[in-house]
Amino acid sequence: MSGEWLGSVHPFHHYHSNTHEMLAVKEGSATLQLGGEQGELVEAEKGDVIILPAGYGHKKIEASGDYANYGAYQGAVSFDICYGEPEERPEKVENIKKIPPPKSDPVIGYNSPLFDYWRI
Repeated sequence: MSGEWLGSVHPFHHYHSNTHEMLAVKEGSATLQLGGEQGELVEAEKGDVIILPAGYGHKKIEASGDYANYGAYQGAVSFDICYGEPEERPEKVENIKKIPPPKSDPVIGYNSPLFDYWRI
């Protein structure tokens, strides 16, 4: 992973079609919705790491005043921001299909259970 930044998750539903994303919570806590508008609400707090495959929707619902997370993208790409609009879907789905899985888990490395769950 590379292309690191420090900030927060956008407060609107979005996804990236050209890269996977890793979020690592630095401070505070937040409620994130993962998986799009019908996705699961997840409580994230300091020390948590979230791996988001390309195309996986996410949004910040609420956060403590001190919430901050690091973010990083596979391959230092300039990530796109997609909103799930019908007219963007054909191109974005093709982009997602072209993204290979990560070579290793950004936290654990090569012998990670992450790949037991990763589906292409």
